[in-house]
Amino acid sequence: MVRFLNILAIASLIGSAIYAYSIKYDTILRAEKIVKLKHEIDGERDEIGILRAEWAHLTRPERIEALSNKFLDLQPSSLAQIVKAEALPDKAPQGDQIGNKLAALGFGEPENAPDDGARWDSAASSAPAR
Repeated sequence: MVRFLNILAIASLIGSAIYAYSIKYDTILRAEKIVKLKHEIDGERDEIGILRAEWAHLTRPERIEALSNKFLDLQPSSLAQIVKAEALPDKAPQGDQIGNKLAALGFGEPENAPDDGARWDSAASSAPAR
């Protein structure tokens, strides 16, 4: 009986040692992954800083002004261009230009659509399905 208890104690000691080492190596592995992720985060933060600096460089007002002078033929505004809102002409409603063109060509209504009594209901089809 004593031998059996000794063997059981040795087996439990070996089992607990294996478990402790597995926890230790798992912890080391996770710590290395954390360090790697922290380095990746730092690299991404550096990239974000570089991109922000490039954006600030590209959107400088003097650079945009030089580009607009070079590529856009802009005229300075004069006082004669400034008018009151009442002096502006009313904009006519344009409506459905494509629909008007189709109606003018005679394509306003479908000619060979099957008439089986089933109509497409836009209100029913726009409701989300559950």
